[in-house]
Amino acid sequence: MKKILVLGASGQIGTDLTLELGNRFGDANVVASDMKIATDEVMDRFTFEFIDVLNKHKLEELIERHGITEIYHLAALLSGRSEQKPMFAWDVNMRGLFNVMELVRDKGIERMFWPSSIAVFGPSTPKHMTPQKTIMEPNTVYGISKLAGERWIEYFNVHYGTDIRSVRYPGIISYKTEAGGGTTDYAVEIFFEAVRNGHYDCYLRPDTLLPMMYMEDAIRLTIDIMDRPKAELTVNSSYNVAAMSFTPEQLAEEIRKHLPHFTIRYQPDFRQAIADSWPASIDDSVARQRRGWHHEFDMPRMVEIMIREVAQKLEREKTD
Repeated sequence: MKKILVLGASGQIGTDLTLELGNRFGDANVVASDMKIATDEVMDRFTFEFIDVLNKHKLEELIERHGITEIYHLAALLSGRSEQKPMFAWDVNMRGLFNVMELVRDKGIERMFWPSSIAVFGPSTPKHMTPQKTIMEPNTVYGISKLAGERWIEYFNVHYGTDIRSVRYPGIISYKTEAGGGTTDYAVEIFFEAVRNGHYDCYLRPDTLLPMMYMEDAIRLTIDIMDRPKAELTVNSSYNVAAMSFTPEQLAEEIRKHLPHFTIRYQPDFRQAIADSWPASIDDSVARQRRGWHHEFDMPRMVEIMIREVAQKLEREKTD
């Protein structure tokens, strides 16, 4: 039986991933961990360990104590926060990754998942339908760390025989946790502010086109890539994946179909330059053809769900 460790279980993706792993493999077979407390549902259902991925000794002790066989390593500083604390972000994102990879290698962990990002691309990358293999010259701390991480997981897989798997996430949209400092997180913040206040101040221009994915698709994709036989994988580093692309203006128009009085003001900040360096759309034909990946949620369906679920979440918080 699998014994799964989720590092970064309190974050946006980690929260939903931990819950779904519990649904599929049993709560007793999933250990959640982070440096900060998780949602009530995660804390109530799972064994939870407070851990810093920079503390390799404690991480090793945790792996041995729980008999971990698979690791989902999601702990990282995201793009916006990485630009504000570059050296700290490099330390967390890279030394943390090395700590986990070395333990995967040395402890015989069967499989590991590590998320890359569209941040690996840069201004010189083809902006529309960015292919699986292309020019990759990121100009952000987050993107540089993700590109370096891709090269290192491929090195470990080829030279040490590890089984580390990865996808390049676009912006991920969900309602269970609020935004965590990423450049695409406007697409999460906008729903909470629309429901709370009927207004949102957006830090990107209205015409900023970026790739996005609804959380349910992202979680299904992530667990699927971990469940596939190794022989089916054709990429040793990280797969392009995509679902939809839209601008803040297009998202606001869709929200107004449900909340007609919603208003938005555009006040671009330093994150605009980050967004401008990223692709507008992704060619994920390698993942779709060779792995059978497909997304199920488009923007109208995603917006309808987000408004409903965010409203219910905020209402529950009022009564707690």
